[in-house]
Parts: sequence; structure tokens; C-alpha cells
Amino acid sequence: MSSSPVKRQRMESTLDQLKQFTTVVADTGDFHGETGAERGGTAPLNFRSQEDQIKNASDKLFVLFGAEILKKIPGRVSTEVDARLSFDKDAMVARARRLIELYKEAGISKDRILIKLSSTWEGIQAGKELEEQHGIHCNMTLLFSFAQAVACAEAGVTLISPFVGRILDWHVANTDRKSYEPLEDPGVKSVTKIYNYYKKFGYKTIVMGASFRNTGEIKALAGCDFLTISPKLLGELLKDSTKLAPVLSAKAAQASDLEKIHLDEKAFRWLHNEDQMAVEKLSDGIRKFAADSAKLEQVLREQMFGTENGK
Repeated sequence: MSSSPVKRQRMESTLDQLKQFTTVVADTGDFHGETGAERGGTAPLNFRSQEDQIKNASDKLFVLFGAEILKKIPGRVSTEVDARLSFDKDAMVARARRLIELYKEAGISKDRILIKLSSTWEGIQAGKELEEQHGIHCNMTLLFSFAQAVACAEAGVTLISPFVGRILDWHVANTDRKSYEPLEDPGVKSVTKIYNYYKKFGYKTIVMGASFRNTGEIKALAGCDFLTISPKLLGELLKDSTKLAPVLSAKAAQASDLEKIHLDEKAFRWLHNEDQMAVEKLSDGIRKFAADSAKLEQVLREQMFGTENGK
């Protein structure tokens, strides 16, 4: 005897419920595993070498990696521009265009690529130029402050990735409070404010919450445009059958008391600088991505110019 529709509904996983009002993205570079997500993750292209041959090799290597991901998923893949270019707008634009050209040579349309840029002032302006002048879609990463979110919206970028878990990490490490209920989680509150601001004032930029530490944070942001979730947390949501309702909505955002602001460069730098957590986490993120670049360069250098070449 088949089960009733009511019982089937009760047994529906939290992940399946979440997909009804939020696009779920797999936060992984593993294109062999099953994640239950609808869209792709990130090809880790935050690597650049000083030597032209190594730079070209790394570009081609990771474009091929991104191309493999795109064979497995129907959506888009994010490809990072080297974090060491985070304060050089023109260099970021040039690198992004180079990556898109390599994808084109691989037979992949730019519409399936999101160029991932650090959310510095220069990175945001690079995103603005890429979107407006070249039709290249951008995903702004290392986003921790409301100032960064406002500037990204005004720049008209395709998508932002505010880091929920890293915001929580900072507060746990730097304040007396060591635990938070999901709706009081500082990362959740940050993304909620950004989402409400975007929806209230009609910005088209997609808000994709990222870097989650637990499923409570994810549930507290149900209704957000996109959420990128690790395979581990996707697995937990798949096993969970708790009833889930959207917490965020465009309609509810209209009732928020947020006021529209405009940020030029000076205003952006001041407002961002007032947020100690965001300043520290942005700097830390850039340094760590840069260190990854150096590690890959060394691997490529050894492979391409090893002892057989006298080095």
C-alpha cells in the first residue's frame, strides 16, 4: 500500500525543501562526487605565476579543470582571478578576459562562467567594467561588510558571495561570546541585511551565502537567492526531515527599515574601515589565497623547469 501524500511530504528532506525556494550550489571542486546540488562550484583559479610560461600553464590547467566541472553540471562555474591582483583593477580585468578567452577556445561560452574577484574597491570596479564593457559575469568573493555589498550592487555585478561562517569565526575568536543561535549568528545577520537591502531597492545582483559552519546557519537563510553548501552539510540536510519554511523573502524585505545609500570610493573606504571584522577577514583571505598561488607556482616550476633543466 502506498503512503499518503501527507506522509510523503513529512518525510521530505530539509535539502529538498530548501531547493523549493533557494538555489543550492555545491561548494566543492570535486566533480566526481554526488552532491545533490543543482549548480557547480569553484574551479580554484586564484593562481598566477611571475613567469609567462608558468602563468599560461596555470591558466590553461584550471580552465580545463573548470571545463570538466561544466561537463557534470547544467549551471555555471566560478573561476578566480589571482588574489595578488586584488588592488590592481586593470590587471584583474586583463586576467579575467584572458580566462574567458581560454574558455572560448575550449568551446565554453562566457555565459557559463563567473569570474571570481576579491571585493576590494579595485576588484569591485573591475567587476563593473567586466560586466558593462565585456558582458563577463562576476562573482565577488571575500565579502564581509555592508559597504562591500552596497558597492557591489551599485557596480551591477552578477553575484556576491558573503562568507557567513568566516564572520562567525571572527566573532567567536575576538569576543567573549562563543556560541550563537542561528538567527543571532553574526554571519546570518549580515547576509540577511544584505538580502533585504538588495530586494528593498530592486538590485538584481544575486546574493549567494557561502562558507557555512553548520546547518542551522543554512536554515536561517532559507529563501536567500543562492546558498553554496559543502558536501558534508549537504549530506546532513539530506538526512534531516525537519519542516523548513523560508526565512527571507522579497516581500518581507520591503518592510525593513533600511535606507538607501550611495558609496563613492572615499565613502566606501571609510565605511568598510569602520568594520574591524571585515577589514581583518578581507586582508586575511587575500593573504591566504596569495599563499595558495605561490604554492602552485612552485609545483609548476618544479614540473616544468626541474633538475633536468639545471634548476
